Amino acid sequence: MFDASIYANRRARLAAALGDGIAIATTAPEVARNRDTHYPYRHDSYFYWLTGFAEPEAVVVLVGGAEPQSILFCRDKDETREIWDGFRHGPAAAREQFGFDAAWSVTELDARLPELMGNRARLAYAVGQDPAWDARVIGWLNAVRAKTRQGIVAPGEIVDVRHALDEMRLIKDAHELALMRRAAEISTRAHGIAMRATRPGRHEYEIEAELLCAFRSGGAEAPAYTSIVASGANACVLHYVFNNQPLADGDLLLIDAAAEFGSYAADITRTFPVNGRFSAAQKDAYELVLAAQAAAIGEVRPGSPWNAPHEAAVRVLTQGMVDLGLLAGSVDGLIESNAYNRFYMHRTGHWLGMDVHDAGEYKLHGEWRPLVPGMTLTVEPGLYIRPADDVPEAFWNIGIRIEDDVAVTTSGCEVMTSPPKTIAEIEAWMKA
Repeated sequence: MFDASIYANRRARLAAALGDGIAIATTAPEVARNRDTHYPYRHDSYFYWLTGFAEPEAVVVLVGGAEPQSILFCRDKDETREIWDGFRHGPAAAREQFGFDAAWSVTELDARLPELMGNRARLAYAVGQDPAWDARVIGWLNAVRAKTRQGIVAPGEIVDVRHALDEMRLIKDAHELALMRRAAEISTRAHGIAMRATRPGRHEYEIEAELLCAFRSGGAEAPAYTSIVASGANACVLHYVFNNQPLADGDLLLIDAAAEFGSYAADITRTFPVNGRFSAAQKDAYELVLAAQAAAIGEVRPGSPWNAPHEAAVRVLTQGMVDLGLLAGSVDGLIESNAYNRFYMHRTGHWLGMDVHDAGEYKLHGEWRPLVPGMTLTVEPGLYIRPADDVPEAFWNIGIRIEDDVAVTTSGCEVMTSPPKTIAEIEAWMKA
């Protein structure tokens, strides 16, 4: 059930942060795929976070000060276009349903914005995100400046609205966490289905199809990102998305895929054997990554600095690389020289929310920011071993990543995703 008060409260928070200013946020444009067809439409996350309004060609304007206003500009009601493209709210219905103080046709934007911007101390919008919008905003500012002899003053300060919104979006409320848990639940089920559908002779794209079917049948709007279904050597390519190779007996399959539900993303990676049984070398490498993830998750708690999970994972992985004969030297020295980057070259996590790589800074005043309840992040260490003369052949083309979605709680953390993860769980699940 849609609750307009959630979004009205968010707009009120931003309006209060503006002081005597004005903020403008626009949704994403429709994008042509080819000729006269378009990619499936997905709204801008900042805009949707403020409005809950999913239609294209929409702009929200927030006016701060003593008499704050929340104004939506959207497409007109058009019964002819609705026959072709589907339902449109139109300004009147949108104002009522989504809780705006006013709503006007988007065709009135250029006429009304200079009036709304007059005598405001500052203007906030997504500076530099879209050159066409930058030019349009400058046109509005110049229109206000042209009225200076009438005693109307243009905003003297321009700030990036994303700075304030990033901090607001970083801490998830109960409504957001509920949506993220549902996205995690759908994605967890999909990974289980994909594991059981995997066997030698099938293709990566067939397993991708199982995932996509499970996402939609579970109620998700879409994948949260392009699915990675990478077998054998492909698993050592971090962003492999071709998904077109046959699955070979004896190889591992790395799946990094998840659903978006209610505009919130999950993000899960699992790695498992195509034939359902880990080899000895695969077991050793997998147990190392699993131990690194456990160490990293153990550092997710209030007050812990953002980088603590990464540092914990790096230490476990580097010691394991020495134990497996991949690296030689002291663990401290190998970490200091970044020698581990040869086999582990990415960070251990990122913020998660409406965007799979979500909004929010990782450092404050030059220091890693402390974790606080309501933050949501991924924990995803990996190990990627390409063939080389100094690498034991048993480990060649082993690529492993294990990723779960974690929410910081008042007492520690909640792991929201739960596909089979231990070797025993994976082998038993695939055998069944």
